[in-house]
Amino acid sequence: MLKIAKIPFSTIKPLLIFIIIFTLFNSALLLIVTPEYGSQITGKYTVILKLYGFKLTAETLFYAFTLSLKYISLLPVTLLFIFTTNPSEFASSLNRLGVSYKIAYSISIALRYIPDVKDEMTNIINAQEARGVAFKKGDAGLLKRLKNYLSILLPLLISSLQRIEVISNAMDLRGFGKHKTRTWYTRKPLKSADYIFIIVSISLVLIGIYLKNTYFTKFFCLSLK
Repeated sequence: MLKIAKIPFSTIKPLLIFIIIFTLFNSALLLIVTPEYGSQITGKYTVILKLYGFKLTAETLFYAFTLSLKYISLLPVTLLFIFTTNPSEFASSLNRLGVSYKIAYSISIALRYIPDVKDEMTNIINAQEARGVAFKKGDAGLLKRLKNYLSILLPLLISSLQRIEVISNAMDLRGFGKHKTRTWYTRKPLKSADYIFIIVSISLVLIGIYLKNTYFTKFFCLSLK
């Protein structure tokens, strides 16, 4: 689907790096904070590391691996949604489903802000490279480059918070939220293909819920039984 959408890899590369870093740290924290969580779910305790009262089990390691795969498997669809969806159309669709237009508009702003985050991240990386910090494959090893990418997260966060404050003040000055409803320039009438897709989507969700609550209540640990 990404190939059909013809999204350049250079466009999705920053988000790809961010998701991979987030996944690695999430898994590491899971193993450190709750090293026996997977064993609590499966009921089996296969200790593979014991150090000063710290017990890491194979079940927790497998759970962390499966959780990481879940995040990574969602990445392509997420990228496809982000780069092919018009934020205003998506917000108007949410409002049509009954979601408050304030919430829908907030989601629209968030989606519009993603390209700005990408550009800001590129600017920070360029500034750091001008100071001799390595981000490219040939300039430093993998661990060194990951450490350098982590060092730019704080400036990126501060810049994002400043942008949020500016947008919030601008919306308040324009009286956003004064009325209970609003109109949408981008709202379009539903077509037959839209209704078919709605029915198929709801059916798949219901099937997934049924399978999750019946056959796959502990899907990640089936291979451990």
